[in-house]
Amino acid sequence: MAKRKGKSLFSLSTLLASFFGAAMIAISFAYFNYKFSEYKFINFKEWTFYEKSDVFTPKADKYIVVFYSSREKGTMDLLAKIDLHLPILAIDYYNKARENTETTTFLRSGTKNSLAFIQRFNIYDSPSIFFIKRQKDSLYKQDSMIRKLDNLKELSQQINNL
Repeated sequence: MAKRKGKSLFSLSTLLASFFGAAMIAISFAYFNYKFSEYKFINFKEWTFYEKSDVFTPKADKYIVVFYSSREKGTMDLLAKIDLHLPILAIDYYNKARENTETTTFLRSGTKNSLAFIQRFNIYDSPSIFFIKRQKDSLYKQDSMIRKLDNLKELSQQINNL
């Protein structure tokens, strides 16, 4: 009776381990590509937001978008005073008009536009924050996950640590 050589069994297990290792790498790559493709676009030519009474036209390449409620006490004042390394677009759920500051642009829009914005970016909490980055002209792409801010006073610490 012929004996089996240990070498062939070892080769088979090495081959299977290599296969499963490569498969795990491919699956994780596909998953992260899928998660990144979930990020949404916003075209400011199609979506009309207003600064006080003027139509908003983006100028910077990157923005911090903060979706908030002006009915939360002191929120608008805190947003007006925050100084970060990127300009802020503060979008009010209640569409209150407010003067812009050097670092914060306060935006508002109609109900239909606001609801479409909330739905597009799957915003469930207020205040929420995410980044957008210019792709072309007035087309911007979401550049981060949407995060819930528990405390607006900690916004500058959280953003500057990113």
